[in-house]
Amino acid sequence: MLMQSLRMTWRDWRAGELRFLLLALVVAVAALASVGFFVDRMQAGLQQDAHQLLGGDMVIASDKKLADDWFDEAKRLDLTWGETRIFPSMASIVSDNGEPLTRLVSIKAVSKEYPLRGTLKTAVQLEGEGEATRDTPVNGTVWADKALLLALDLSAGDKITLGNTVFTISRILVSEPDKSLSFVNFAPRIMMSLPDLEATGLVQPASRVSYRLILSGEAHAIETYRKWAKSRLDNEANKGIRLETLESSRPEMNTTLNRGEQFLSLVALLSAMLAAVAIAMAARRFVVRHLDACAMLRCLGMTQNEVTALYLTEFLLVGLVGTVIGAMLGFAGHFVLLEILGSFVLRDVPLPGWLPAVKSIATGLILLVGFALPPVLQLRNVPHNRVIRREREAPKPLTLLTYCCGLAVFVLLLLWQAGDLKLGLYTAGGFMGGLAVFALVGWLSLKGLHVLRRNLNNPDWRFALTSLERRPGTTLVQIVALSCGLMALLLLTVVRADLVSEWKKATPPDTPNHFVINILPEQKADMAALMETAGIENPGLYPMVRGRLLAINDRPVRDIAFSDMRSQRMVLREFNLSYLDVLPDRNQIVKGRWFDHAHNEISIEEGMAKRLDLSIGDTMTFDITGTEVDAVVTSFRKVDWGSIRVNFFAVMNPESLKDMPQTWITAFYLPPEKIRFAGELTRAFPNLTVIDVGSIILRIQTMLDQVIIAVEFLFLFTLLSGMLVLYAALVGSQDERMREAGLLRALGATRSQLKQAQRVEFLLIGSLGGLMAATGADVIGWVLASQVFDFAWTFNPLVWLTGLVAGSLCAMAGGWLGLRQILNHPPLQTLREE
Repeated sequence: MLMQSLRMTWRDWRAGELRFLLLALVVAVAALASVGFFVDRMQAGLQQDAHQLLGGDMVIASDKKLADDWFDEAKRLDLTWGETRIFPSMASIVSDNGEPLTRLVSIKAVSKEYPLRGTLKTAVQLEGEGEATRDTPVNGTVWADKALLLALDLSAGDKITLGNTVFTISRILVSEPDKSLSFVNFAPRIMMSLPDLEATGLVQPASRVSYRLILSGEAHAIETYRKWAKSRLDNEANKGIRLETLESSRPEMNTTLNRGEQFLSLVALLSAMLAAVAIAMAARRFVVRHLDACAMLRCLGMTQNEVTALYLTEFLLVGLVGTVIGAMLGFAGHFVLLEILGSFVLRDVPLPGWLPAVKSIATGLILLVGFALPPVLQLRNVPHNRVIRREREAPKPLTLLTYCCGLAVFVLLLLWQAGDLKLGLYTAGGFMGGLAVFALVGWLSLKGLHVLRRNLNNPDWRFALTSLERRPGTTLVQIVALSCGLMALLLLTVVRADLVSEWKKATPPDTPNHFVINILPEQKADMAALMETAGIENPGLYPMVRGRLLAINDRPVRDIAFSDMRSQRMVLREFNLSYLDVLPDRNQIVKGRWFDHAHNEISIEEGMAKRLDLSIGDTMTFDITGTEVDAVVTSFRKVDWGSIRVNFFAVMNPESLKDMPQTWITAFYLPPEKIRFAGELTRAFPNLTVIDVGSIILRIQTMLDQVIIAVEFLFLFTLLSGMLVLYAALVGSQDERMREAGLLRALGATRSQLKQAQRVEFLLIGSLGGLMAATGADVIGWVLASQVFDFAWTFNPLVWLTGLVAGSLCAMAGGWLGLRQILNHPPLQTLREE
């Protein structure tokens, strides 16, 4: 049987019967493999770049000096480590008139290994953009950020006193890779060498110092250390030690990274969908062309099981060859994509793993078997007398069952490709629902053609409608396949455009790059006047009240056993509360309602609500400068932390806090040419703390640009893979059309009549498929936008126009390609082949 399958495979290959199927499989697997390899490398590269935002692969933070076993375990796993110590202190200089000037600063003492990931950026001039460096301050020198130099009118080379030691400011600190947006208590940064710290005498037993151990190494070693660290964090002796991750320490970056990975996964999902449609169409075309050969084999004595085994073996042989070739082409293709991206893509992107190759090969084989098995089972039911009479039986129940199995396998493959259960389920559900709706609408449309045909006098249109009615099965398959292919492409187009637009809205060019805290109520008017004089747009001011959480529902928080140490630490420190009349920008109520001002009310960020196990209607009690304030939880908010704007975890109504001691906070955009305004502001109001977050915004925008470029190129590649689906859908009836054209020309029909009738036929198929594809893309896009990507969705009428035009053009183009062969085929030869 195997030898016979090999002979049939070779014969069909030479006859050209397998070329379309092999081409569909190779292109489909190549598309999956290229996307898989590229996504794998991009995700690894984005994660690598994201780890630079931590300064390493993992960070252990502690309120006290770490014991030796934390370092011993890192040494055992052959990890590289560095240390930093961060604490607030006072820095002093001697002014020009001999008077001492002091400023609150945030000192960061670093070991020579810092940073393990990423680079620092320093400059020698205030106006300079800075240069990347892996060096750290040498002994006797410090690096200071622009805010401090502007506030004290200093420059590189000046002296500054820290504790018992006088240091030289050797460079201006422009950016740190691991500088967090938890900046409310941050003062201007001074970086120094860790060995110099002891000589200053600044660290005393009661000092508030944050000790950080930064680790990097092989992924498996980091994961091993992570598990070891987590097991120790449950020990009461390690209270105050925490494991920092990208999610916990850099929420603004994590939002961008998650959305990017989700969209790249969506690209892989749509590639898998296009692969399924292409393979199903190619397998169906192959089976239809082999009905006569199968009937002949049955006449020569083969049983149904033997025929099934023969063709399945042939399909598996083609599948093995096609998937391996496709995977190899895909691996080569992703290098082409990286080369095209050039300097735009992340540098030193890690090599891809073996999983994308396994996924693409397995997907190709399973799709081939899943979608080729039902047509093959139809071959086993081909009657002997088909050799004489051109007829075949309808699919048996077993064949219908295999179609269901094929669809089930396809859904599982979508979930596997997605790597995201929620995204996979929505996309798979949308595809399955679209498939059913497309089939139903197509069937109803074909039923309505009978009425339309009776009311038309145009012979070309009547002939086209008659042709569609005569081949309902073939026409329905073409409509559904065309709709699915266009829906995938439109979905990727529409969602991509809206996602990119939303991302760019999150961090526009005028995103606030300076935050000002500790503004006193009586300073608001004078500060606004100073900003107006400097030509800085007056930003919004937000009140900030410090309070400590005492109880939840009259139960002291110290007596509540929270699910993790982070929650326990959160309730033991002071909260930054605010009060507002209206919902802040880029905040969304996800549960409950906004304030009705009937009593003291509070709105909580949804992440905090989850960690504190809060429910709507709970009562929270705060201690605010000795006064207890009760507030009822009325809503949970989703906060866009990636927007780099003033946001709060907890917001009360004004009646609750307006009479409490408070300071104000604001954020504004400061153009590079006005950088010295920050110094003027602090000199005019010495109590203010001005925080420059421009480097953080630049890093977010850089990562965003890289994700957008990857999305754009992956879209183009997926578009190429979708063209094969459209071609397969439109040429699937070419053989049948050729026989009809030959017969009609023998009966006197002209080339012009046939050409015009087929144009009308393809126009109807294309326009219907395009409209259904646009509707499906818009519905699925809305679901994905609201449930997965979390951005606003606007229904765009141009999507339907695009679908209508694209469907018509694709159908007409496919019809033209097939029409040339049909009309050039001699009628006599067609009749002889019959």
